[in-house]
Amino acid sequence: MGNQFNNVSISALLIILCLSFPYTATSLSTTYYAKTCPNVEKIVRQAVQKKIQQTFVTIPATLRLFFHDCFVSGCDASIIIQSTGTNTAEKDHPDNLSLAGDGFDTVIKAKAAVDAVPGCTNNVSCADILALATRDVVNLSGGPFWEVELGRFDGLVSKASSVNGRLPQPTDELNRLNSLFASNGLTQAEMVALSGPFLSIGSIIWTVKSKLSTDCS
Repeated sequence: MGNQFNNVSISALLIILCLSFPYTATSLSTTYYAKTCPNVEKIVRQAVQKKIQQTFVTIPATLRLFFHDCFVSGCDASIIIQSTGTNTAEKDHPDNLSLAGDGFDTVIKAKAAVDAVPGCTNNVSCADILALATRDVVNLSGGPFWEVELGRFDGLVSKASSVNGRLPQPTDELNRLNSLFASNGLTQAEMVALSGPFLSIGSIIWTVKSKLSTDCS
């Protein structure tokens, strides 16, 4: 399992460094919250660390959540928006139903921790929190650390229909995968590095959760 997490960590780093995802934002900066919430990175990291201590599924779940969010409409946290009676959101698209709840819970708990600090309340976007949490699960699981530029705005629209054809499938042929990843600014070599871990990590998560459910019943 350790080697699997190391592979996923490397893949996540490639996502951060190589993808040119579009998103709604001002100019990104590592000091974006210097005045409004100067300790945001420390707060998020502590929340992520606590979550990892509760369950190691936090690591792959958060990485895969970030991947699915960014590949559809940019890194805007629209994957977190709930469906309503008149709209089916991204998270309820069939391609996203295998996303583990621990990824969503990581962002929710980190956001709550940030908002509990005077001055930070409602000043930090979920999109930035997800980007920071992704970096932190990589680093806390033995992977590298890198500076995360901040200033993303949260997406206000989330539609399941926007997911269609935007995520790689286990049955996709090479040309299809090359085209899909190229549309997100990735080369074939980067596609190969990223495809395996993220296509297989869902089955890893659900196998573990199924085993835990059986043991606890």
